[in-house]
Amino acid sequence: MPERLPKVTPERVFADTNLFLRYLTNDVPTQADAVEGLLHRAAAGEIVLVTNSLAMAEIVWTMESFYRLSRDDIKDKVLAILNTPGLEVADGDLALQAISRYAEKNVDFIDAYNAAWLLAQKIKVTYTFDRKHFSRLEGVTVMVPGEDDIADSREQGAGSG
Repeated sequence: MPERLPKVTPERVFADTNLFLRYLTNDVPTQADAVEGLLHRAAAGEIVLVTNSLAMAEIVWTMESFYRLSRDDIKDKVLAILNTPGLEVADGDLALQAISRYAEKNVDFIDAYNAAWLLAQKIKVTYTFDRKHFSRLEGVTVMVPGEDDIADSREQGAGSG
């Protein structure tokens, strides 16, 4: 019986935002080609690329402010990243919810991400001065300090009976 070699766990490495930007925009072709090679290695299981939601936020911000892409184009590019074989995105499920809300509800990506995060934490109320964006997000109750106050409303309800 042939001897089995131990299974080698692929090395986990962080993939920075600029890798995705070079690949998605191809604005520096030699770097885009190098990233493509890295993505092929990840897809083949030679390495595991890992990134996080802050990188996703930076991608959205850069594509919006520097490259002036539409929200739908940005959404498509972020979805491509989130679905890349061999890539793990920490809190990728929240980034997925956020990018969908960003495009569909016309809210900032960070606001959409924060809403996804607070709902995942079973928090339904947020204090913010950004009523405009948060009020577009289902499941979130918006409270404005000085205008709405949970403690004040509870005390008034308790004292009126």
